[in-house]
Amino acid sequence: MPWLEADLQDRATVIFSTRLGGVSPGSFESLNLGILTDDRPENVLENRMRLASAAGFREDLASMGRQVHGAGIAWAGKDVPGAYASPGPDPPPEADGQISNEKQRPLLVLVADCLPVAMLGDEGLGMLHCGWRGLAAGIINGAAAKIGARSAAIGPGIGPCCFEVGPEVEAAFADLGPGLMNGRNLDLPEAASRLLRRVGVKRIERSGICTYCDERFFSHRRGGGITGRQAGIAWLN
Repeated sequence: MPWLEADLQDRATVIFSTRLGGVSPGSFESLNLGILTDDRPENVLENRMRLASAAGFREDLASMGRQVHGAGIAWAGKDVPGAYASPGPDPPPEADGQISNEKQRPLLVLVADCLPVAMLGDEGLGMLHCGWRGLAAGIINGAAAKIGARSAAIGPGIGPCCFEVGPEVEAAFADLGPGLMNGRNLDLPEAASRLLRRVGVKRIERSGICTYCDERFFSHRRGGGITGRQAGIAWLN
């Protein structure tokens, strides 16, 4: 079961899962972690347990929010409970970003073209689900202010080669300066990097992987909206 690891100064562990190593079939093959997809729930739960066991994090403590492409930030374990191992009948509270200062508290977001962004600061750790709407709405600013972010890792997401957008999306990032657009394509990882630098994050690691191009990852656009979800997961050591 492969995954990517990012380096946040040994204070935190950050991993970005792929779609490989699970039990889901068809469009969700194989390590689909998204319980709200059309995959069978028992497959998703088995995949979640396999990833937790392989990567070595506490599945019963892993906190997840209900992602709505917004800028909401929640304290994991307080505002957002652990919903990874036992999702239950009701979805968790809305939160596209989670923060924590508890050691060994895994923070988890699900993605399939949006960027998973981990942030580390003097006051704690954050894991963010960053689509263009969340970035434009200020999710990075909100998380950075709460934890005093100093370093960040941007995981796999749709790249500038494939992210064609309309004029309203281009306008949302116009204040970040030139070079973000190539024709109608937006460089979403670069937009995230510029927003991180704007709030004082000087150390930024980027995967450089486009989820649309690289079939090791789920892609909402490539799959026509029928696809699984990989994860960005981080916890303080």
